[in-house]
Amino acid sequence: MSLTRISSTILTTLGLLLTMGIAVSTVSCDQPIKSQEVPSTPDILQVVTTVSPITSLAENIGGQKIQLEGIIPEGTNSHTYEPAPSVAQILSKADIIIMNGLFLEQPSLEMAKEAKKKNAVILQLGDNAITQAEWIYDFSFPESTGHPNPHLWTDPLLALKYAELILEAFVAQDPDNANYYQTNFNLLQSRIKLFDDAVQKAIATIPPNNRKLLTYHDSFPYFSTRYGFTVIGAVQPSDFREPSAREVVNLIKQINLHQVPAIFGSEVFPSDIMEQIAQESGAIFVEGLRDDDLPGSAGDIDHTYLGLMVSDINIIVTSLGGTLEALEGFDSSLVFDGPSSAIYPE
Repeated sequence: MSLTRISSTILTTLGLLLTMGIAVSTVSCDQPIKSQEVPSTPDILQVVTTVSPITSLAENIGGQKIQLEGIIPEGTNSHTYEPAPSVAQILSKADIIIMNGLFLEQPSLEMAKEAKKKNAVILQLGDNAITQAEWIYDFSFPESTGHPNPHLWTDPLLALKYAELILEAFVAQDPDNANYYQTNFNLLQSRIKLFDDAVQKAIATIPPNNRKLLTYHDSFPYFSTRYGFTVIGAVQPSDFREPSAREVVNLIKQINLHQVPAIFGSEVFPSDIMEQIAQESGAIFVEGLRDDDLPGSAGDIDHTYLGLMVSDINIIVTSLGGTLEALEGFDSSLVFDGPSSAIYPE
């Protein structure tokens, strides 16, 4: 056999061995990767919400059985919020899209209708919680617009109706976890009723002649109906601009006429005009009332719907001459145990 043929045979044999080695190596590397694949997680209910109080109610009921994401950042004017194009992708994944309704989030509603999955549900809470006969029109929401004041959740019992509607939607879409949702709702219901009772006791300590509200943003008509306040007015006009000089003069006259002891600014709508109105009317200017901006940051113990309401009651009651013994030690945290994966946009 010639050296050329021997060399050729050796090279061929080496080539086969190398090929086999590579093949064996490939199989031995593929098998461990395949065995370490993470099993697919079971389907979880995908929920998208708008304003933070509604996100919090859904978070309390859905707990760890839902994937929850809000779309309206806290501290944003929810009346004029225009969702970015990227929000459509969030909406497209939702099984349930929960909104306040009553014309609060119209641009978001239109996007949701276009982006949602075929079988996804859009739930407008306000439209289902009260009848049209119960709509309240007022300073910033005149009847001529046909758009009522949408801030139902400042009345805790109307917020409880919201929670009932959310529970029904979760159970309908995810009956396997119905007992979990029902348990969380029961806990939230008990806590809201305790809060309502405590609020009534705290408000009873306010001198009757002081139970008057003038706020920057017109968020408290349903609250006032529930707890016996007279709403004197709202500083912010219906188009959400600053008031004119004539409007400021009229507000000062109303404050003096009704002997309003304090006027309340907004966490979301800071305004220098409130200081001027207070100085010229003699009323105390109090900052920090919230309507859809939860206290603290996501993950904080009081970053909840009830945390928002406790904060507002503390400000209103103490500023109008009442006391807070009835609310001492009230638990405004989430009703379920364990961490929450809810996403609150910033």
